[in-house]
Amino acid sequence: MGTMNVPFRVNHCSIERTLDIVGEKWTFLVLREAFSGVRRFADMQAITGAPRQVLSARLTRLVDEGLLRKEPYREPGQRQRDEYRLTDKGRDLYPLLVALMHWGDRYLSGEEGPPVLLTHRDCGALVEQHLRCADGHEVGGPREVTAIPGA
Repeated sequence: MGTMNVPFRVNHCSIERTLDIVGEKWTFLVLREAFSGVRRFADMQAITGAPRQVLSARLTRLVDEGLLRKEPYREPGQRQRDEYRLTDKGRDLYPLLVALMHWGDRYLSGEEGPPVLLTHRDCGALVEQHLRCADGHEVGGPREVTAIPGA
């Protein structure tokens, strides 16, 4: 058996660094809910089913990493609490979640089809994802890409 030629090895690459922050099930579910407009701890817990301590730890980490920010609110007669809102850095993860969803739709949904469809709010068309190079050419997959050393 031959070995694959790898021109260089990147230690602690961007994928690894990103997974250090978001590479855990509950983190992705928290982000999924944040993208759906869920902002409050109790609502996130009810929807995701995450244990309180786990959810609290994930929210704290996402705030510490700058993906979410806390915004105080107070219901009448209640103590002040925090809502969790996406930052620009957090919103930039949206294509990653959409890619995971589309992969799951394709390979895990079964005969009944995807449980959720994403549509463009302005026109109603289904949302698709495409890779393009900086010159605008569509990139069909990894065989059309060459990795080169960065900084």
